[in-house]
Amino acid sequence: SSGINAEWPLRPGDTLSRNELVGFINDTLALNYTKVEQMCSGAAYCQMLHMLWPKNVPIKKVKFTAKLETAWIDNWKVLQETFKKLQIEKDVPIQRLVKGRFQDNFEFLQWFYKFFTINDDGSAASSYDAVAVRGGPAGGAHAASRSPVKRPPIKKAAPAPLSNVKRSGSNQNNAEVKRLQGEVTDLNTAIEGLEKERDFYFSKLRDIEVVCQEKEGDDAYAKFVADIIEILYATEEGFGPAEDGGVEAELEGEPEIDDEEAEEQEEY
Repeated sequence: SSGINAEWPLRPGDTLSRNELVGFINDTLALNYTKVEQMCSGAAYCQMLHMLWPKNVPIKKVKFTAKLETAWIDNWKVLQETFKKLQIEKDVPIQRLVKGRFQDNFEFLQWFYKFFTINDDGSAASSYDAVAVRGGPAGGAHAASRSPVKRPPIKKAAPAPLSNVKRSGSNQNNAEVKRLQGEVTDLNTAIEGLEKERDFYFSKLRDIEVVCQEKEGDDAYAKFVADIIEILYATEEGFGPAEDGGVEAELEGEPEIDDEEAEEQEEY
């Protein structure tokens, strides 16, 4: 059998946040991963492929408890071989993925989420015991039963109104404080993820800008480079770089000092 490949890069509407992706993995395989970087072992990907194509994945070769990069590389090779059987053409940068860096693993997981969801018809969800298949709760898993795979909903956390805070008894107050602290932690985690995503895509745009600047004097690329530069520097109303740039823009609007006042200030 063959699989359906997913396009790359993904369209904006097909992407998920870091927390949503981790939640998707945990719900699918009964794991309790806390960050995208834990996908670097490749084991979770192999098991998700085994869930859809059990005859194509030699699951006994997958090292779920491995702690070394050499063993992780073996897992990724199992994934590559499975892709070949499924006739899926996808570059798998193993040497970068096993380093556990966020950006590389985040990109690959974004693609794999799309790939998995378009190939999953839901039939394997009720019969697949992820914990039993891997021989126990490897990877920090819990023994929760697996529910059908679905796109994780986007959660918008908001602080509870003060009127809802119970003030009758110290135990109730302590519980409410812990709940609010949990909400703050979740929000901070979400913000951290958004900042990483922002920096990641900004660095790519900066690389494109540098390449364009290097080709600006080449007549063969003049029109092409000009079109890209126009897109990079385009702004929208209420969202754009400060006019006149940097510190000069920050000083705009400050009272002007005439020559006489300047001379008086210099005396001091």
